[in-house]
Amino acid sequence: MREIKTGAIVDAVREMCIEANRELPADVADRIRAGGGAEPWPPARDTLEKLVENFEIAHREKIPICQDTGMACVFIELGQDVHLSGIPLAEAVNEGVRRGYAQGFLRKSVVADPLRRRNTGDNTPALLHVDIVPGDQMEILVAPKGFGSENMSRLAMFPPAAGERGVKDFVVETVKMAGPNPCPPIVVGVGIGGSFDRVALLAKKALLRPLDRPHSDPYYAAMEKELLERINALGIGPQGFGGLTTALGVNIETFPTHIAGLPAAVNINCHVSRHAARTL
Repeated sequence: MREIKTGAIVDAVREMCIEANRELPADVADRIRAGGGAEPWPPARDTLEKLVENFEIAHREKIPICQDTGMACVFIELGQDVHLSGIPLAEAVNEGVRRGYAQGFLRKSVVADPLRRRNTGDNTPALLHVDIVPGDQMEILVAPKGFGSENMSRLAMFPPAAGERGVKDFVVETVKMAGPNPCPPIVVGVGIGGSFDRVALLAKKALLRPLDRPHSDPYYAAMEKELLERINALGIGPQGFGGLTTALGVNIETFPTHIAGLPAAVNINCHVSRHAARTL
């Protein structure tokens, strides 16, 4: 049994909230640069060049890449041989978010009640997901999620007869309906299977996989490639100005499901597809 003090979790989450909002992951930055080099349409090319300039300034000046610094989505893989000591896990995560958003001068965007809309003032509570896994380590990933893209996401409960074609058409239709609203070029997370609640989480987790790492199953890797081609053929382009780069990547995650159902979800992320990770 290995002990981890929850104070270490507070510190790690604080650091990751700041880092994720200032530093675009290399795989995402590389896709934006490559898109700019491949765009024949001048407004699209100019837009992608400005996005590159923006995230380079954020890195250099140590400021947020985007004014929407998101709701803190925190994913933890907790080894079953770990003993946590100190304050409860959720409190530690929220304290880390609280400190990170204050010390990083990040916008606080969370309201305490969805209808009465009073801002909590510290960007808590975080959206926390915990999986128990083998081992004696703790993997923490913080992914701030802006809602210009989150609002464009969709979920559908298909009958099994909808099949592969129905799911693929649903993904493309979702992106087409979103148009310029999620600040393209986007990253598209797709969840297939599970249940009503599980499929949405699958789609969100799909956004966390590096864009240069296709699905391990060749069947789904081919589907990711086809969907990316179909989405980029829509011609929405960077920030909706037209062009070849509507999406930077499509990632699919799946889970077994019931014989009577075929759940599918699409979680869209803007070009500021942020996340940072730590191992304790």
